[in-house]
Amino acid sequence: MTASPQATQTRKSSASNVVAIVLGNGLEMYDFTVYSFFAAIIGKLYFPVSSSLGALLLSLATFGVGFFMRPLGAVLIGNYADKRGRKAALTLTILLMTIGTALIAFTPTYHQIGIAATLLLVMGRLLQGLSAGGEIGASSAMLMESGLAHRRCFLVSWQTASQGAAALCGALIGVGLSTAFTPAELESGWWRLPFILGLLIAPVGMYIRRQLDETHVVTAEHEHKVSLLDVLRQHYRTLLLGILLMVASTSSMYLEVFYMPTYLIRNLHFPSSTAFAVASLAGAILFLVPPFVGKYCDTLKSRKTLPVCAMVLSLLVTYPAFLLLQQSTELLQAMLIIGGLILIMTAVASTIFVLMMEAFEPFSRATGISIMYAFGVTIFGGFAPFFVTALMAWTGSALVPAWYLMAATFISLIAMLLFPERRLP
Repeated sequence: MTASPQATQTRKSSASNVVAIVLGNGLEMYDFTVYSFFAAIIGKLYFPVSSSLGALLLSLATFGVGFFMRPLGAVLIGNYADKRGRKAALTLTILLMTIGTALIAFTPTYHQIGIAATLLLVMGRLLQGLSAGGEIGASSAMLMESGLAHRRCFLVSWQTASQGAAALCGALIGVGLSTAFTPAELESGWWRLPFILGLLIAPVGMYIRRQLDETHVVTAEHEHKVSLLDVLRQHYRTLLLGILLMVASTSSMYLEVFYMPTYLIRNLHFPSSTAFAVASLAGAILFLVPPFVGKYCDTLKSRKTLPVCAMVLSLLVTYPAFLLLQQSTELLQAMLIIGGLILIMTAVASTIFVLMMEAFEPFSRATGISIMYAFGVTIFGGFAPFFVTALMAWTGSALVPAWYLMAATFISLIAMLLFPERRLP
């Protein structure tokens, strides 16, 4: 039996939307996350304190500062996506991310212009955070709405895949730069190259997103329901549970993927090039695995089945995994341990996103998912590297990340069991 012309057109429209959203989202996430791979160098150049630990902590705090703006971006841009359409919101996020990245790429160092350098760097991170806060909700909603209901987990899985591709690109560039240049040469200016490359987001991203087919049109019947206050009043319990649901996945992402190079270098004394290689593995897993997991999740009756199993498994293996990591001297062994932890995380992300978005009507969907994601990431994910580094310095234990991840997973497991499961259109 051949497919009808309408079904064929729907598949083509879905595929083109997915490609456009994933490419744009990947560029955005690359610009936002590449900062973490060069945190130690940025700390030294923009935060001239007496100790290397102090400079690193201030640099990681600046990484976290970008997350302060995520809730604001989520509220404003997410609601804008529900009122004016997903396409308009995604074009706005591209513009904001470009300006923020340009500030980081071209701001002179503290030695050159003093405190103004630090302020401009922080401003760049704030703009990146504002953009990222609105990007995730609008792009996830558009991915989910770009195809049929029985393919939702697969479509939304490309959100995680694009973030994995962004992390992989950042890590590979880090490997190349750390191999090609000495630390002194990197500090002299070559560390700026990844951010300059990230500015490709402007022309490429704008062009890509002009090709999107709008998936959400607000009718007169629903326009009055798009109010942010209405969303907060009607869905406050769901929003709170959704924020707690994000704790495990966002903590895992920012500790196991983006913080791991710093952890390996400072605490386990791996050379910088091999640490970036581990980050490349993490990015590759996040890029390649989610679509297959998403496709499988679409065949399950409950959205909760696989995430609950993954969270229980994570609680059982995280502490032993970090114990083994402390004893690792070989790169291959460290890569296998970290890769295993990240594989567990990939079983959670896309299904949780679909579960959360299905709890909202289309006219409040982008606002709802944006708020849940952004507040969860801000509170528990963005500052995770900072808190973990500070706690390790205070306690002297390199197992702090394991305890942090286990606590985050337990919180999300309880939230998952309480979260309402309903399949709205």
